[in-house]
Amino acid sequence: MTSVGVVTPFWLDRPPSEALDIAVAADEAGFSTLWIGEMATFDAFALATAVGLRTSDISLRIGPLAVGVRSPVALALGLSTVVAMTGRPAGLALGASSPRIVSGWHGREWEPVRRMRETVRDTRALLDGNRVAGFRLQEPVAGTPISVAAFGPAMTRVAAEVGDEVVLNLVSSGHVGEVHQRLAPVSPPPLAVWIPAALDPGPATLQQLRAQLSVYLSPPGYGEMFTALGHGPLVEQARAGKPRAELAQAIPTDLIEAVGAIGSAKDIANRVTEYFDAGAGHVGLVPATAEDPAGRNLLATLSPLLTKERR
Repeated sequence: MTSVGVVTPFWLDRPPSEALDIAVAADEAGFSTLWIGEMATFDAFALATAVGLRTSDISLRIGPLAVGVRSPVALALGLSTVVAMTGRPAGLALGASSPRIVSGWHGREWEPVRRMRETVRDTRALLDGNRVAGFRLQEPVAGTPISVAAFGPAMTRVAAEVGDEVVLNLVSSGHVGEVHQRLAPVSPPPLAVWIPAALDPGPATLQQLRAQLSVYLSPPGYGEMFTALGHGPLVEQARAGKPRAELAQAIPTDLIEAVGAIGSAKDIANRVTEYFDAGAGHVGLVPATAEDPAGRNLLATLSPLLTKERR
């Protein structure tokens, strides 16, 4: 079975409060799942609670949150609070994030592989109502799915071993196919992928998407993927320290198309199908909002084409 959800984005050129408007638009359009991550705006659990109180039916997936920033107790308390306060089903997603965020912003040790194994194990036990390190939840949420975001061989292996779902962000359908084939012999959990989406994008929307992509050109794993897609010179420039604003201007539309879904409603639906055919079980759409506030037009137009689950 496959499904399509919506991801609250982190567009630097948009007000943070737009996340709530996107959640309402996704709920009204009939999407079944909303992903709520965390970067430099709102606390994810607080935002998820606000979303649950502003919407009617959409289920919540909180994260991927940076592993090691919160303890298993803090993660379990956060998830339990959201479910209790909203009456809405919720899942949890964890990811490695980056040394800049984990160590620089939060002052925590950067050991993503070890920390991921331990955090998933202990958080799952707490959510199921077990006692860990002397603590037990008063409101356990047994059976909560824990997704693990992966990029790179080591974290992908860990995600397949301990996660209920493996999450890939901003990747081509070909990369999804490679991961699916690589994990197939070990009977992995389902794959979910996040992709930016824009309906008939104009110049401002394309610039918004270019600005996002410029952030991902240099990190390990992403740079290699973009190089394999034929954009090695851009990766080299990013790793040499070229300013992001200049990198964004140089990103061609075909690179956006390779890791996203843009164009007509039919174009976007076809791209989503490509990801399903490559092995994804779930596609999370990250709506571009530069010319479509809260992605309302995108979500309302695509919902009839995409929200019907396929078996």
